[in-house]
Amino acid sequence: MKQEKGITLISLTIYIIVMAIIVAVLAIITTFFYKNMSDAGSDIDPITEYTTFNTYFSEEINNNNIKVLECSSSNGQNYIVFNNQVQYTYVPENKAIYRNQVKICRNIDNCEFLETIENGRSVIQVTFKAGNQDKTTKYTIQN
Repeated sequence: MKQEKGITLISLTIYIIVMAIIVAVLAIITTFFYKNMSDAGSDIDPITEYTTFNTYFSEEINNNNIKVLECSSSNGQNYIVFNNQVQYTYVPENKAIYRNQVKICRNIDNCEFLETIENGRSVIQVTFKAGNQDKTTKYTIQN
C-alpha cells in the first residue's frame, strides 16, 4: 500500500482557482464601497445646507440680550460675532460655514453677513448661495 504525503496537482489547482475567485469578489466589493463613499459626499442638497444654517442662526438671534459685536467682510472671509462669544464664519477656501470652530455647512458658494439699523433695531442680512439656491434673509434682533 502506498502512503500519500502532500497534495496532488489537481487539489492545488482547485485551491488556486477558489482563492482567485475569493480575491476577485473582494476586489469588486471594495471597488463598489469606495465608489459609493466618494459619491455620498458629492450629493449635498443646497436647501438642506440652508435649512441647517438657518436653524443655528435663528436660534442664535432669538437668544435674550443678544448683540452683534462685530460684522466684517475681509479677504473674502465673512464673519459675524455676537456678545455670547459665538462667531459664524464663511471660509471660501473650503466653501464652508463654521459656528465657532465647528463646520455646520459645506459646499457653500458664498455667504455674506451685513448688519444695518432699521427703525432703531439691529437687522442682519445674510446672503446665502449654494448650488442653484440664492437666498437673502433678514434677521431682526429682539432687544
